[in-house]
Amino acid sequence: MEEGLQHFKADFFKALAHPLRIRILELLVDGEKSVNEIQSCLEIEGSAVSQQLSILRAKNIVYGTKDGKRVYYSLRDPMIVELLDVARKIFNNHLINTISRLEEMAVSESNDGIS
Repeated sequence: MEEGLQHFKADFFKALAHPLRIRILELLVDGEKSVNEIQSCLEIEGSAVSQQLSILRAKNIVYGTKDGKRVYYSLRDPMIVELLDVARKIFNNHLINTISRLEEMAVSESNDGIS
């Protein structure tokens, strides 16, 4: 059972492991969008957007609803919003830690030059 969960998590994170797919998900946080709307917001050609949506759809991260000739995509699980928010917070923590280390190094180097 635990091994199945670990495989699910690995496959899930693999599906998220592309900057364009993350950008698409961030757009869908605000609600459903058509492929054309996604293309327009991201200023990316349609084939690239469609390819990434196909991967997200195959992993049940997004789903499409047809309305005439248009397909509108939405997040399958609202917890994706929380996941993206947590990822942003983790990034910010890493950034803050990196800045702090750089500042410490700069202070250390300037103190070494004072002798």
